[in-house]
Amino acid sequence: MDDLRTRISRSLRREREALGLSVSELARRAGVSKATVSQLESGTTGPSVETLWAIADALGQPFATFVEERVASPTLIRADARTGVPASAAPYVATLISACPPGARRDLYVLHAEPGAPRRSLPHQAGTTEHVVLLSGRALVGPADAPEELLPGDYLLYPGDAPHVFEAREPGTSAVLVSELR
Repeated sequence: MDDLRTRISRSLRREREALGLSVSELARRAGVSKATVSQLESGTTGPSVETLWAIADALGQPFATFVEERVASPTLIRADARTGVPASAAPYVATLISACPPGARRDLYVLHAEPGAPRRSLPHQAGTTEHVVLLSGRALVGPADAPEELLPGDYLLYPGDAPHVFEAREPGTSAVLVSELR
């Protein structure tokens, strides 16, 4: 998790400064406290998925900008070595697997969720589409007002720029999520 905190810290400061925003202004735009932004930039705390997505949206950047580990050679990520960002109000962890290169917007995640509080997402940037393939378990996924029940192997495409939800209905639920901005 320390590696992830360092990546988040560096990229958050870089993106905020590139836009010429103060910590206070970014906090206001993202709807989080100034202390939260300061702690994230200093690497003293790790964010929840909700906080990091709010900050990413406020900066006009994809979530991947803050968690991507940049490498120039073939990359193998073992399932037991992945580090994800947990949600604050749901048993849900998002792990970035692959981010699109600059100029393109497609991020690939592996999600793990357990029954309990659903993971409710606010709208992402306009034009965002999400693709989900359920790998195991059973889940309610999609638009907050009309989620679909998915079984292993099911695929769902839905607008990510509207409120949406992911709710595990069985223990050990996992999925692949592709978030794309057109």
